[in-house]
Amino acid sequence: MWQQRAKLAAFVTVAVVTVGVCLSAWLWHERPGLVEINWPAPAYASASVPTTVTATWLGITTLLFDDGETQILIDGFFSRPSVMDAMLKRPIDNDAAIINYALDEFRMRRLAAIIPAHSHFDHAMDVGAIANRTSASIIGSASTAEIARGAGVPEDQITLAAENQPYEFGRFTVTLVGSPHAPIGWRGAVPIAGTIDSPLTTPAPVSAWREGGSYTIVIAHPEGTTIVQASAGFTDGFLDGIPADVVMLGVGGLESLGREYAERYWQALVTTSGAQSVYPVHFDDFTRPFGEIEAAPRFLSDFATMADWMEAFRDTWDTGTKLFLPEFGKPIVLYPPPPPEA
Repeated sequence: MWQQRAKLAAFVTVAVVTVGVCLSAWLWHERPGLVEINWPAPAYASASVPTTVTATWLGITTLLFDDGETQILIDGFFSRPSVMDAMLKRPIDNDAAIINYALDEFRMRRLAAIIPAHSHFDHAMDVGAIANRTSASIIGSASTAEIARGAGVPEDQITLAAENQPYEFGRFTVTLVGSPHAPIGWRGAVPIAGTIDSPLTTPAPVSAWREGGSYTIVIAHPEGTTIVQASAGFTDGFLDGIPADVVMLGVGGLESLGREYAERYWQALVTTSGAQSVYPVHFDDFTRPFGEIEAAPRFLSDFATMADWMEAFRDTWDTGTKLFLPEFGKPIVLYPPPPPEA
């Protein structure tokens, strides 16, 4: 009798595990198609389009700003750990081949500064390796500084960010405004919270890259101003008095926080700044290889629903604002000249 019960228990265990694996696989692969987002294409730099200031989206919230003289890199995440690396807490390392490819393919030869919005791996994992290859300065939190030190970046290339202080690079003026990370963890917590308190050497698990404080990054130029909001956290009025032409709006996990939160977030970033153009960022799956863009799984955050909400918020609060979906690796003309009068 006990043998039959043992066999039954083993069968039930195997069945439950099998169902769980199948359900997890289905949830991971169930995601919206980006073709569902029917927004107009922005102006991209080309021989026929006059270029002034461009921003090239390189996945998640890594953005390369370029005015033809100076380049600014927001975040720095080219190495792409797999979902199993994250789930099994495997030690991960910078992917030298991918980093070298990205720097060459996108001609980062005039890079003046690397500025991570916070210190999670999907924002700051590669900043030290990039700095070592370019001599660019890293500006960020004390935790970001420890990432740089762990990579062997010289101290004279590391700047501890002072909030609300302008930093000038060529004709760019960059200001970091303190802002909270989106509360998308368990019961409204910040995922992988805390600080990095000693040099972070790799290989290390993704949990080693702690948030370490977050920033809203304001990038001003004589041609216009762009706000980069990498994480969907905010406080009411935190950007009062800071106008902008463009907002790069982080939407990672935003749909999971509910429509009311998302609308207040839109108002705090877009309505307050008066931005005329909005680009969502951080909507893609950060476990995909560099350059392969897919929306994040629906169970984490449904970007198709979020896009519908953004259209509704625009139609309610900011009817003159245009929504654009960035394409990987294509330089967006941020401040295109008005069309000639007929």
